[in-house]
Amino acid sequence: MPASFMPPRQVRIGDAAAFAGCTPRAIRHYHAIGLLPEPERGGDDRRRYGYEDMIRLLWIRRMAEAGIALEDVRDAFTTGRDSAGADGGDGVESMLERVEESLAAQEAELRRQRAAVQRMRVEGSRMVLLSDLVTNRLKDLPEHSLRQADLDTLLVTERIFGPLGAAVQATRFVALAMHPALREESDRIDDAEEALDDSIAVDDPRVARVAAERHAFETALHAVIEESGLEKDDDVLLDAWDAAHPEPGDDEENGSGSNSDRVMSVLEATGKMPYDFSPARLRCMELAEELSAKNAQL
Repeated sequence: MPASFMPPRQVRIGDAAAFAGCTPRAIRHYHAIGLLPEPERGGDDRRRYGYEDMIRLLWIRRMAEAGIALEDVRDAFTTGRDSAGADGGDGVESMLERVEESLAAQEAELRRQRAAVQRMRVEGSRMVLLSDLVTNRLKDLPEHSLRQADLDTLLVTERIFGPLGAAVQATRFVALAMHPALREESDRIDDAEEALDDSIAVDDPRVARVAAERHAFETALHAVIEESGLEKDDDVLLDAWDAAHPEPGDDEENGSGSNSDRVMSVLEATGKMPYDFSPARLRCMELAEELSAKNAQL
């Protein structure tokens, strides 16, 4: 350094910003949020920054470039000053530890999200949006044997009745996938129900006829499920679920336990899911339920 050169003891905000690699506006923001103390002002009423101010500013910039939130940097400096009497390492070290833990959690979440996206790309369906309990029930089925409408139905069921309800319902689609004739009959009855639109009166003979066909089909489907051993699989699934999810205590039943985040009841959830069913189709569903109830009493 030339002997004639004397570095300034203080600099203005523009020089401080240029040296630190930021803008005067950024420095003013640091002042506003309490990250950088307001320096003394000169005779011209402009801020003057000294050596310690510049050190603090350089640390702020370095931490910000590392992705650390300014609020965390401020808290770290505050903790360090309170514990060490000056800008010290205790607060910074603690803050860096917290940031590292947060980044590790974010990294794990990104890996999970990436794996989910990769599964979606590979499988090309919404199956990956279902819980593991449901997808495990469907994993052994031949490729493309499940339809998009099947998966949509399971997605809605899981939202209303939870993973167990959807896993049990998945048995229905497993049976249909394994028995093409049943699937064909299911499609025929689905089409007949959809034909019961707003132009059909609720007392139209077709309503009762389709209801009877639906009841007969459901009876046949249940027999296939029972004969194929799928019903036993459901029993095993239910037993395993009960073992892993014991009955809640009084506190949990009152909403103060771990299940308190289940805000909607089944009835409420069902009422919030729109279905474009005509009065005739709703009446058909009621008649089919009545036939099933009568059959259960025999």
